Amino acid sequence: MIPKRLISISPSSLLLLVGSGVLLIILWQLRNLLVILMIAVVIASTLAPLVKSVEKRGIPSWLAVILVYLGLLTLMTGISLILGPTIIAQIQRLLQKLPGYLDILETEFQNWATRRGFTQPEVLDFINQLLDLQSLVSWTLSYSQKFLIGVGGVTRGILGGVFNVILAVLLSGYMLSGSKKLIRGIVNLFPHPWDERLEAQVVPISQRMGGYIQGRLLVSFILGSAISLALRFLGISEFALGLGTIAGITNLIPFFGPVLGSIPALIVAIAQGGWVFLWVLLLFLFVQNVETYVLDPLLVGSSVNVSPLYQLLAVLSGVQILGILGALIVPPWVAGAGVLLHNLYLTPKLQSQGRAIAISEPK
Repeated sequence: MIPKRLISISPSSLLLLVGSGVLLIILWQLRNLLVILMIAVVIASTLAPLVKSVEKRGIPSWLAVILVYLGLLTLMTGISLILGPTIIAQIQRLLQKLPGYLDILETEFQNWATRRGFTQPEVLDFINQLLDLQSLVSWTLSYSQKFLIGVGGVTRGILGGVFNVILAVLLSGYMLSGSKKLIRGIVNLFPHPWDERLEAQVVPISQRMGGYIQGRLLVSFILGSAISLALRFLGISEFALGLGTIAGITNLIPFFGPVLGSIPALIVAIAQGGWVFLWVLLLFLFVQNVETYVLDPLLVGSSVNVSPLYQLLAVLSGVQILGILGALIVPPWVAGAGVLLHNLYLTPKLQSQGRAIAISEPK
């Protein structure tokens, strides 16, 4: 007869279980604040090298943060005043001509289907439904907000998303100006020697997270500028700057961004006729290969050091949470978690295994 085992739960275990449940509920209620903190940490990690370079000139940290933020704000304002009107005008003109371009695209598809012998009414009806402008516009309007700023439960619409970004910028400035006290206050919550171990990981985590964003922004700027110049050379000067800007912004999203950025340019190229479509297609294929095999490994890959599968999962999770901004914010957090896993678990494990093997070897 198998003896019965009594399951007993100690008061400390029960208290830990209840406390964990309460903590999860609190974190769920504060999920909006957690997202803002995630954004703030990434911004602070990205701007930390600039702030440190200013501090080396003998300027206090709080003043260095203000100078860096004012400099970036001035730079962005200047670029917006110089290029913004042209970009907006080209995108508006593109949207106005989009119905005509889609009609040309539909005609080309129908002609192609007729030449290939697909003359059945069902096939032609399917092509008409696929390129139906009303359905396309309805789908775009319904999903564009979710794609750009994430689900409404987190950002509360466009105004809420802008407010959260501004709040994240302000928090990042506070983190940069009082980083030493803030880090010391957090690590002191952990017992010795974990406080010292965690404090030692702050710099490599910050470098990994900030390096990812810096590389991603630089790659997008290079590709957006190159695409604008190439499209102008190929004869699409009417929309070159606007299409290059769209390609650069969508390129911030790893894996899917280059494909999304190529769609508007390819639609315009089809409407242009001739060999333009082929040259534009070859242009984006060339750009994609340059990004994948040259720019990403050189400027981004060394900063992330994470498996492509985990990067893909991080991008998908980020888009689900915060749209295009989440696709940019979540991967550096995965990279930072990889630093903790490597330095606090994998490396000590390998070192302990090496010592164990050395002890077990016969002398």
